[in-house]
Amino acid sequence: QVQLVESGGGLGQAGGSLRLSCAASGNIFNINAMDWYRQAPGKQRELVATITSGHTTNYADSLKGRFTISRDNANNTVYLQMNSLKPEDTAVYYCAATIIPTGRVWPSQYWGQGTQVTVSS
Repeated sequence: QVQLVESGGGLGQAGGSLRLSCAASGNIFNINAMDWYRQAPGKQRELVATITSGHTTNYADSLKGRFTISRDNANNTVYLQMNSLKPEDTAVYYCAATIIPTGRVWPSQYWGQGTQVTVSS
């Protein structure tokens, strides 16, 4: 089995920073892209950022310059550094990864359970 476990959420202040982590574990042969999504109350889930195994990154236009995605391939971990936080960043943040499990050929997308980020003004 493959699991993604997020950590690092919680309460932040406007203008402050938070760092999220997401570690993939289990029977993993290869991890392709790793992503962060978020879902605010009453809104659809949206893509925040994505990073390939070669460390190519892509961001939602509205978040460029404030959020930074990175990954540690050796430890199957992806990070999201969130700076200059705003109350509108309040959401449940999910990591996702495109993973080829051991013994399989085709990749599947796996999701973490989500971590709450609340930004106070």
